[in-house]
Amino acid sequence: MDAHIDGVRVAETPTGLAAVVLLGVDEHEDVLPIFIGVEEATSIARGQDATDIGRPLTHDLMLDVMEELGGRVERVVVSGLDEDTYVADLHIETPRTEAVVDARPSDSLALAARTNADIEIEEGVFEAGREAPEEYDDLDDVREVMA
Repeated sequence: MDAHIDGVRVAETPTGLAAVVLLGVDEHEDVLPIFIGVEEATSIARGQDATDIGRPLTHDLMLDVMEELGGRVERVVVSGLDEDTYVADLHIETPRTEAVVDARPSDSLALAARTNADIEIEEGVFEAGREAPEEYDDLDDVREVMA
């Protein structure tokens, strides 16, 4: 299923900030919420906004190295759910071949946000975790917290 980053939200909890990335799917109102770290949420938002803070952060460095070696991110697939943890596959084109790398969804989405790579969700994964977007309306956009 073709997807896109619908939002990156954060909430204050008794133990600190909690972050969630909301993946929207074409032709569906529901979203797939994936809870991630605050640093990863910030990185995804920076990638979406093409924010350059001077020195490369981890995802910028990873992308720079990949591109320097002739590779490029083709697409990200949220492909599974393993004991309440989402799994993603990072599809990379290299000069020699295509490679699929097991990756955290948050890292994969941070790279996709920087490259405009396609995002996909396996249908069963979406069906298992889909929720109404209104469930997350009370959470702040991570950009408001970053500022």
